[in-house]
Amino acid sequence: MPKLDISLQEEQKSFEVEVAAIEKQWAAPRQSHLKRPYNARTIAALRNSIPAPSAASSTQGVKLWNQLRTHNENGTCELTFGTTDPVAVSQMAKHQQTVYVSGALCGFSEVALPGMDHADYPWDTVPKVVTKIFKSQLWHDQRQRQFRLRHSVEEREGLENWDYLAPIVADGDMGFGSLTSTMKMAREFVEAGVAMIHIDDLAIGMKKFTIGQGRTIVPTSEYLDRLTAVRMQFDIMGSETLLLCRCDTDHSEFITSVVDERDHEYVLGATKKVGPLQKHLKDAQAEGKDLKAARNEWMESAGLKTFDEAVEAVASKEELEAYTAELSKQKFTSLSTRREIAAKTVKQDVFFDWELPRSSMGQYLFKSCVKAAVERAVAAAPLGDVTWARMDSPVWKDLVEFHTEVRKVFPDRLFAFGYTGDYDFAKAGFSEEKVKTFHLDLAKMGVVWQVQPIWSLQGLNLVTEQFGKLWAEEGIAGYLRAVQGPALSTKPMTDGFEKLSYCGGYLADAFFETVAGESITERGRALDFKRH
Repeated sequence: MPKLDISLQEEQKSFEVEVAAIEKQWAAPRQSHLKRPYNARTIAALRNSIPAPSAASSTQGVKLWNQLRTHNENGTCELTFGTTDPVAVSQMAKHQQTVYVSGALCGFSEVALPGMDHADYPWDTVPKVVTKIFKSQLWHDQRQRQFRLRHSVEEREGLENWDYLAPIVADGDMGFGSLTSTMKMAREFVEAGVAMIHIDDLAIGMKKFTIGQGRTIVPTSEYLDRLTAVRMQFDIMGSETLLLCRCDTDHSEFITSVVDERDHEYVLGATKKVGPLQKHLKDAQAEGKDLKAARNEWMESAGLKTFDEAVEAVASKEELEAYTAELSKQKFTSLSTRREIAAKTVKQDVFFDWELPRSSMGQYLFKSCVKAAVERAVAAAPLGDVTWARMDSPVWKDLVEFHTEVRKVFPDRLFAFGYTGDYDFAKAGFSEEKVKTFHLDLAKMGVVWQVQPIWSLQGLNLVTEQFGKLWAEEGIAGYLRAVQGPALSTKPMTDGFEKLSYCGGYLADAFFETVAGESITERGRALDFKRH
């Protein structure tokens, strides 16, 4: 096998140049807000000998970064929606600055076996959809560019000129496995041309958004490791791809482990001496009882509380004040330390057992709240560029609290927000006028990127059903009246197959003409005429 013919001095010199380039990139305005637990020398040593294919993702990432910063300066926001269809994406270019590729949509329409929003599809599913969409964007960009350049400068004034290269934001879910799996997924995204991906703190294999109780998060430390793995992969590739730190702590019911003391404040335990939940459920099953009813019965009998709540339940006012004062001396306090403080400040014993409520899969019960979400978001922020707290209901005071508290630590933080398909604004106390300005009110707090993630499932299904009914009832007459007529009469004409500038007819001509030696630009044809 041939050896590389390079001196040790040249190898070291090349390495030092690489290190300097990395440090310069990290110090630039685009990345200066990031804090990494590793240094540039480590990343330089992890790189390939030839540059990684990250140019397109970097270009789109910087473009998105500038868009979001501009929105933040102006108090405005980008409103986009989720789709997996390149045809839909081509029309989004006329109104949206970005495109969102949802994992839920991909798992529903882009896999061999569709499913609900459980992230149970292969880890490269979403990157493949990004590849498909980005290639379609490049095609539209190419065919529009050559079509425009067929015309004179004066003629181009009246031609369409859409920015088809809208940055793609994609769903990385929880990373799909070990840190190396997360890194591989991140690499696939970069090679696909993505502008930003988001990684959440949900437990792998336990995602249950759409089937009732059971949302499970991982310890804060595991969440940060995921984000670090993605950031590291981006750095290894030298990409400017953005990382969106998504926190799904709100409305979570379980946490997989209590290994991180930062989470101990929110773990629930039994405050009454009862048997384990799992034994209670097994006994109920053996007796043919309803398991949900049995679970609720046990929870009520167990007196579920956090440890601080358990202290509050037995302490006097003075004892509680002394306990709280001791807690405030430390930023994060483990359960064992909390027990020690309680033993010193509270006369009565505090019974608290967080093992008794554990689930059949070993999860601990978790009490979600805005404070917990804020703490995670603050811990994650130095690793990413944008923050997103998934909230299942539009509770305005919670939204204000979250974004305000994070910005107390990071004043210039950029935020994202996702609207679920069944938000009940009326139930949450919003007037019609307040709903109309909801996105603008969020934008004032720095929520610069807002998305309806699953438009295709609601919007496209609704439109398709309506057209299907029309077609079945009226046939071609209905089509001419409701679709073809209006499309052909718009100015400019709505994109369709009969519109050669959109469907690529002129681009195909350009290929044939170029192979034949003809010029396709207006000036080029004039020069060819003079030569001949």
